[in-house]
Amino acid sequence: MRYISTRGQAPALSFEEVVLTGMASDGGLYVPETVPQLSTDDLAAMAGLSYAEIAFRVMQPFVNGEIDDDTFRRLVTEAYATFSHDAVVPLNQLDANHFLLELFHGPTLAFKDVALQLLGRLLDHFLKKRGERAVIMGATSGDTGSAAIEGCRHCDNLDIFILHPYQRVSEVQRRQMTSVLADNVFNVAIEGNFDDAQAMVKASFADQSFLNGTRLVAVNSINWARIMAQIVYYVASAVALGAPHRKVSFCVPSANFGNVFAGYMAYRMGLPVERFVIATNANDILHRTLADNDFSKQELVATLAPSMDIVVSSNFERLLFEAYERDGAAVAALLERFQAEPTALADAPLARLRELFASHSVDDATLLEVIREAHHRTQEILDPHTATGYRAAERERGDASVPMITLATAHPAKFAEAVVKAGFPGVPLPPHMDDLLEREERYTVLPAELSAVQQFVVENRR
Repeated sequence: MRYISTRGQAPALSFEEVVLTGMASDGGLYVPETVPQLSTDDLAAMAGLSYAEIAFRVMQPFVNGEIDDDTFRRLVTEAYATFSHDAVVPLNQLDANHFLLELFHGPTLAFKDVALQLLGRLLDHFLKKRGERAVIMGATSGDTGSAAIEGCRHCDNLDIFILHPYQRVSEVQRRQMTSVLADNVFNVAIEGNFDDAQAMVKASFADQSFLNGTRLVAVNSINWARIMAQIVYYVASAVALGAPHRKVSFCVPSANFGNVFAGYMAYRMGLPVERFVIATNANDILHRTLADNDFSKQELVATLAPSMDIVVSSNFERLLFEAYERDGAAVAALLERFQAEPTALADAPLARLRELFASHSVDDATLLEVIREAHHRTQEILDPHTATGYRAAERERGDASVPMITLATAHPAKFAEAVVKAGFPGVPLPPHMDDLLEREERYTVLPAELSAVQQFVVENRR
């Protein structure tokens, strides 16, 4: 198993190399050179297995023997032992054929835990084997940062620097990051938005000379291991509802597109999927592209679903690579035009996407309405991101006989402001976090300037 860049100009890498590298040297993202297949018998044999065992079976072909099976099974088991629910990602029935996949039972109450509890362990394993230390730089619109910190805080061979947009994440999201006072954890509040932070991380990966030889590691969803770990819950939930003997559909609240792409990879591996519905908030580049072929940047809108407040959807590049039939030069040219001016996808790639993907955009007023409506119909309080998915699933469902699985990406307590705005008194944090708002915080506010951020990293790494 080798991994190739979506822009076609970087060398192919092994699994270990791609986990430690993150972004390709040509600016692209890594994807598997070939997609391993799960047969009908393979999928049927997963029925009734533990989540950790399904995870091992789904991911093992991507690892390709670079970690021996006993060690990899141990790392996977340890990662999912950190979740508070024995099912890890339980299904919750909403109506006759609509299900909520609860991805928020990990340490930081968001779906990012599913991948990052494993990624931290993979990184530490490979660095220990090599006798190396590394620096993690990541940008977060809210959830990735806390999940990355929680996944890496105990790693002996890593220092982690997380950039979040100053005063643009919820208080719970911020405190989950800034109240971790470990010696290897550094939080930076950028005086800008998420895209500013993401741009500085990408620039740092493109030119790592400021670290004088120390390896820079990515934990954002540009890292292939993040995508790999997220494939698992698509397979596990579909099998629980009857796959491979019947199809399912998925609705995914999405901004950076890594979560949806993991579902697409499950489909490519052989999971029978009828359609994927992409749910966006007012920052709707994914919806505009699919619905109107409007692949263009627009001004960022601050919404009640802040983890989806993203202008540039980084992981969409991976899907474009597939839609353009793995023509890296065509993808690179498209993205170059996108940076300079409004553009559009070619007809054939767009048609390929529309065969499998639908989309729907939800504004803030509708989002609050949906939180109230969902509670009235199901007695569930949804976080604002999941609420976009609930509405999109209802509007773009397609064949009603096909089970629809909406991904619940965060616990509603992480976004109490939106829940209160919808008319509810609030949602209590789980017991292990009930003192979160009183914990000591530690973070540094910096201007949205690459030199200032890089200097901070150099001065504070161990």
